[in-house]
Amino acid sequence: MQPDCFRTANGERVPAITADEMRTVDRLAVEEIGLSLLQMMEHAGRNLARAALAVDADRITVLAGGGGNGGGGLACARHLSNRGRLQAVVLDREPTAVDGAAASQLQLLDRMDVPIRVGGFPAATGTDLLVDALIGYGLEDAPRGTAAELIEAATSSGVSSLSLDVPSGVDATTGERPGVAIEPDRTLTLALPKTGLVDQPVDLLLGDLGIPAVVYEEAGIPYSHPFGEEFVVEL
Repeated sequence: MQPDCFRTANGERVPAITADEMRTVDRLAVEEIGLSLLQMMEHAGRNLARAALAVDADRITVLAGGGGNGGGGLACARHLSNRGRLQAVVLDREPTAVDGAAASQLQLLDRMDVPIRVGGFPAATGTDLLVDALIGYGLEDAPRGTAAELIEAATSSGVSSLSLDVPSGVDATTGERPGVAIEPDRTLTLALPKTGLVDQPVDLLLGDLGIPAVVYEEAGIPYSHPFGEEFVVEL
């Protein structure tokens, strides 16, 4: 944890936490408070959709992985589709390989007849904005396979991008890039910013997951609610 890395627009200090500390927060939120992963995923997706809709973009493509980060991206895609701004959803794996809460989000999109493809960057379709929800704070090694191909294509496309939590391919704790990585215009990080974002040259937003202060206290993280009456704040 780094206690004084970030401030809100109002000058309130916001600590940055490591990937392991975020794992502890997520675990305690579920085990001690009773928040579900699906609930937190919904908060992430709605806040991500808000951030995407704030961009002057009519055709938005969501790149999604199969974990919690991808599930947030899929929830975002549902909100974008409801507002007529979703162009496509591109997965980095077969739909049958998506499980847990993320699979629930994917099933909702399938029932809405949202176009979902596996791999293959839609470079020629006039996408105005890419939403990067491929890999979150769980990155352990260089991206491989379809995820790496999508990151490379997104980076070389020149299309504006918005990342969820941390840019895919960036270590959430150290900021290192063990392989290819997204270079977004803006990142919406969740709950608290990650230490790996401290020196990233990117505009940073913070999104509320609805985690109460008692969870951070239990995790030993000094916490003061940074959102005021908002659900997304600039850092």
